Amino acid sequence: MIAHFKDLCLDAADAHRLGAFWAGILDAKLVDLGDGDTRVDPRAARSDAESIWVNTVPEPRTGKTRVHLDLRMADAEPTALLAAGATLVREPDAELGWWVLADPDGNVFCAFPPEEGSRPGPVALVVDAADPVAQTTWWARVVGGTIETSDEGYARLVGAAGFPWDYWIFMPVPERKTVKNRMHWDVGLTEPEPTALIEAGATLLRERDDRIDWWIMADPEGNEFCAFAPRPTQ
Repeated sequence: MIAHFKDLCLDAADAHRLGAFWAGILDAKLVDLGDGDTRVDPRAARSDAESIWVNTVPEPRTGKTRVHLDLRMADAEPTALLAAGATLVREPDAELGWWVLADPDGNVFCAFPPEEGSRPGPVALVVDAADPVAQTTWWARVVGGTIETSDEGYARLVGAAGFPWDYWIFMPVPERKTVKNRMHWDVGLTEPEPTALIEAGATLLRERDDRIDWWIMADPEGNEFCAFAPRPTQ
């Protein structure tokens, strides 16, 4: 294991508006970071990894959302989500057993009806992939966990270090990634440098410097993620 899952980050045109939406539907606390960005923190101290950092960016959202959350609802219909500001993209039908919605910034997410024994909230992080098994295998090398495959073509990672939800799913899609992901995840390194990540096949996009306290990396299919490690003491 090279790292552990740390948290999620979400680009936004308006971090306060988007952060307030996610805090509201997740029954979480909105934290104003004082620099134009916000953070959505869980009210119950279950795990720091469930925080979502919402960062204001100048570029508009373009292209399909390739990373999204699956949510378990408290009610049988997404009425509360729509009232909070979500937009209905697709209703359940003969092919789909859940609702597809979009947040105020246009980021798509899936909403599932209640299920006995499951609490409301996020249940899975879903990532589009050209090769789901290869992607799941690569991330299992990085953060540990058990790989599960399916006849439908998707693969999922269960029990990854630091991962707060049930499943990390890599879903097959025909199109390749062409633009920066609006949602990405952060990892915490077990070593003070990302050498093992790079040797495993990650691409270094930006070094840690005096402006950012992390490395910006990409996995084998180009999904951006940030890697954190404590700076060495002098």
